[in-house]
Amino acid sequence: MEKTKNIKEHIMDVTTQLIQESDGDINQITIRRIAERAQVGLGLINYHFGSKDKLILECIQRIINNVVHCFTPEKKAYRENDDKCRLTDWAKQVYDFLFENRVISMMSILGDMQDYHAACNSVNTQRGFALALAGFADDKQKRMLVFSLTSIMQVAFLSGEHSKEIIGYDLYKKEERDLFIDTVVEMLFNGIVDKEK
Repeated sequence: MEKTKNIKEHIMDVTTQLIQESDGDINQITIRRIAERAQVGLGLINYHFGSKDKLILECIQRIINNVVHCFTPEKKAYRENDDKCRLTDWAKQVYDFLFENRVISMMSILGDMQDYHAACNSVNTQRGFALALAGFADDKQKRMLVFSLTSIMQVAFLSGEHSKEIIGYDLYKKEERDLFIDTVVEMLFNGIVDKEK
């Protein structure tokens, strides 16, 4: 049993290296290349993972999970209870990571959407964002706010090159991405104000 676990881990380690070497372009990675690098037979990869896609998705989820758990926001002086400012800054840092690592981020988000559970990367991101909200007494409000923020960020991210057309912000431009985060956090904190009233 231990040997099987070690082989599976070895295959995942090798695949993770190949993902990182390809800068997330998984089209460069073949099951044959994984098998050669890991020095195992193709059948062993299929036995443990079922397919290349499942193996790569599992590795990507692990990569993102490690990033989420190691995420340390930039140290910045905030006024006491300046939750909105802190959350905005943290969300911008997370969004920068997503756009700098588009392929693996997209696969991670889509993987979470197929199997959304309490330990998935999306929920771990929400838990991280919740730490920015030190002044919130109502846990349900805090959870709803970070769930909403994470969901909005993910769906907007998935809109890709159509973001300008769909939401009015070109998320591939840092300035517009930051403005998008500013706007979303402001709306979540204060509600949408009907300016026509």
